[in-house]
Amino acid sequence: MANREVIDLEDIDSSGTKEAELSQGPQVEKKGEIVIVGTAHVSEKSVQEVTRAIEDLRPDIVAVELCNSRYRALTGQEETGELQIKEILSGGKLYLLLVQWFLAYVQKKIGSDLGVKPGSEMIAAIEVAEKTGARVALVDRDIGVTIQRFWSAMSFVEKVKLVGSMIPAAFGKGEEIDIDKVTEEDVVSQIIEEFRAVSPRAAQVLIDERDAYIARNLIRLGREQRVLAVVGAGHKEGITRYLAHPEKIPPFENMARPSKRRVSVPKLFGAAMMLLVVVTIAAVLISGSSTENLFSALKIWFLVNGTLSALGVVLARGHPLSALTAFMVAWLTSLNPLMAAGWFAGIVEAWKRKPTMTDTKKLAEAETFKELMAIPLFRVILVAALANVGSVAGTILGAYLILRMSGLSPEDLVGGIL
Repeated sequence: MANREVIDLEDIDSSGTKEAELSQGPQVEKKGEIVIVGTAHVSEKSVQEVTRAIEDLRPDIVAVELCNSRYRALTGQEETGELQIKEILSGGKLYLLLVQWFLAYVQKKIGSDLGVKPGSEMIAAIEVAEKTGARVALVDRDIGVTIQRFWSAMSFVEKVKLVGSMIPAAFGKGEEIDIDKVTEEDVVSQIIEEFRAVSPRAAQVLIDERDAYIARNLIRLGREQRVLAVVGAGHKEGITRYLAHPEKIPPFENMARPSKRRVSVPKLFGAAMMLLVVVTIAAVLISGSSTENLFSALKIWFLVNGTLSALGVVLARGHPLSALTAFMVAWLTSLNPLMAAGWFAGIVEAWKRKPTMTDTKKLAEAETFKELMAIPLFRVILVAALANVGSVAGTILGAYLILRMSGLSPEDLVGGIL
């Protein structure tokens, strides 16, 4: 599979393709042809439909709803390069990776229940394209960019709801799905509208932006050639609209890069935690507490932060040294929004477990939570994430206990500072 010719349009874009070329979009109907096949990613019926469509149409290019990283994972290719653990554990990447893997795991769980491997219709499209002499084009946006923009578009409450809905699905709970109906346009439209009602901005990133991105790439491919596009059923209607009206496709640079926020939620939350610490210490000092009480407050801060952060590591089944590291540094990292207990615990966990680039392939292949937990890279990231969660809980609980020890109420705290 690694030797077949694959057109990666992201590489072409990075070499300087002009956005003005899209003005020629209406010529698609005159010189080329674009046929779209909507599929369900875990449906055997979709595999058969894709195979039949390619064999009947004999296109020059088979365009698949994949980016380069998803293509490599789906075709079992090893990731290259050195694993940058420190970069993975920094900033918001930690939680973005967990969300990305969790979403993939839930999809794989559904596929396993139905006896179909997720992405089977994409694999079929790639294999049949090779047999018929067609080239394969990767027309979707990079999954990392999509997940980052998707996560940034949601509010905190929406993120909590998303994670809460994924947990039952991961264990096979929830509403029964009739996959055969998922490719029917009315059912797909209903599902999309329900998603928009929950989070309009997230739906725009996950659906609308990718519709525009894929349509843009199809227009470029279809000017002179016959193209058959294999996409999820939820994208078919939107892509078709953009193909009919290419002038409505947003500027490429607005949707092809990670979203930039001057103040990210993690940094804002970290600053809020630091403010809570400063205000609590100030309130204790203003209350006229004795030196003995100040030492008691520091002890509470150290023990509560450390214990809950270490507990997070234990829940992730991390190494004892990682738990000890979290216990020792949590009190300090909670005072600095630029530091995190999970970063230190994760580094120690990586030192003990030694994750490699091969782990990324294993993550794509894991079908049960037990298999995920056996992968060093997943364990490192889970340790870091839960150590951070424990530290945040420790900061809130520690502040509360210190105020109670000092005989202060939340009202006294606000009044004392103001």
